[in-house]
Amino acid sequence: MFGRTKKKTGPRTVTLIGKPGCHLCDDARAVIQQVCAETGAVWEEKDILQDEELHRAYWEQIPVVLVDGEQHTFWKVDAGRLRRALAG
Repeated sequence: MFGRTKKKTGPRTVTLIGKPGCHLCDDARAVIQQVCAETGAVWEEKDILQDEELHRAYWEQIPVVLVDGEQHTFWKVDAGRLRRALAG
């Protein structure tokens, strides 16, 4: 229908983009694991040191969180805001 966006069916996907040894990434991972467990969303992690394109795009923002491929936040993950994004 015109003017409406299609809601994704199936589980939502949260992607954490970070790097090993990053304490902010560790904090983000803990929040993402908790929220995904509560909401049924799936999550994955990508290492910017293993992907040149991600490195160029996000080096100064890590950790970066994507929801269904769209940037949701960076640096700090707010559990309530992530829950709302996954519910919407």
